[in-house]
Amino acid sequence: MTDSSATLTPKPWISGIAPYVPGKSAGADGRPLIKLSANENPLGTGVKAREAFAAAQGAPDALSRYPDPGSVELRETIAAKFGLDPARIICGNGSDELLHLAAGTYAGAGDEILYVRYGFAVYEIAARRVGAVPVEADDRDFATDVDALLAAVTDRTRVVYLANPNNPTGTLATRDEVQRLYAGLPKNVLFVIDQAYSEYLSEAEDDGGLELAKTQPNVFITRTFSKIHGLAAERIGWGYAHADVISALHRIRLPFNVTRAGQAAAVAALGDDDFVNGSREHNAKWRAWLAQELEGLGNHGVRVIPSACNFLLVLFEGDVSAETVYTRLMDAGYIVRWLPGQGIPQALRMTIGTEEETRGLAAAIRGALAG
Repeated sequence: MTDSSATLTPKPWISGIAPYVPGKSAGADGRPLIKLSANENPLGTGVKAREAFAAAQGAPDALSRYPDPGSVELRETIAAKFGLDPARIICGNGSDELLHLAAGTYAGAGDEILYVRYGFAVYEIAARRVGAVPVEADDRDFATDVDALLAAVTDRTRVVYLANPNNPTGTLATRDEVQRLYAGLPKNVLFVIDQAYSEYLSEAEDDGGLELAKTQPNVFITRTFSKIHGLAAERIGWGYAHADVISALHRIRLPFNVTRAGQAAAVAALGDDDFVNGSREHNAKWRAWLAQELEGLGNHGVRVIPSACNFLLVLFEGDVSAETVYTRLMDAGYIVRWLPGQGIPQALRMTIGTEEETRGLAAAIRGALAG
């Protein structure tokens, strides 16, 4: 006999999830603001990608036919670009889907998923979603502490996430640090290196993760077209790992997870080196400029964390709090990311915008500190 008084309740680990909060684009009153909260490319999208996207949308069957479920042309283009085996590439609805697939494939109730403190917010959600225990290792002044991560590994650890460069801190673990971390992990642990911002790195800053994924059986690299390629609206990510890992991930991957137009735009974006190089150069120039401007405000308790990404993490440790600056910036027409939900209430993460936006943001911050 059934109990008619019973109520429907989610699993306890689902109730423990704090939903992901995206960067805002408007103030509390709904007024549009200059959006520097989501790390989008301020230069937009390259011409080649926009033209390919428009052409795909213009096809007579653009809406009536499913996209290629295997993203074959996109995988082959990625493989040719980076010297990879296309059969070992998986595409996703942004790299977020791939991060969730890693947890769902290799961890479950009672297992542990490990990441550095102040790591990407999705890692905790991905862990809790499958009933695993999220484990944070101590940071080293907002950067990855390899020794702390290795010390946190137990016989229940199943997945280790490393965002490199890291979001929201912008810090970069070196090639030697990544190698040392991998060398210290058990072979039954999946090492996920989240390289969403890798295209912003110089050649000398490359962490060697893709080379590890080519040769090691338990390394999974994830990348995205949302950042430097300017395709955030289409949600396109890709990953690379050993064939056995990719085969397992495909078992729970959603079918038709990348749109037709998105696949076409991503293929074209990979052939637009001029746009990518220009975006990287713009970011390096104005990130350095903004960091220098803000470092000059040290007498106000402002500290800038060195960044390898297209944003800066800025600490406000003086008389004027990060929350106050955040509110005053909105009054001035700018929205950045305040981070109390990630345990950094004294920090704002601010995307590098256009020259005009970046200069305006610096002036607005000075004004906010002056009251």
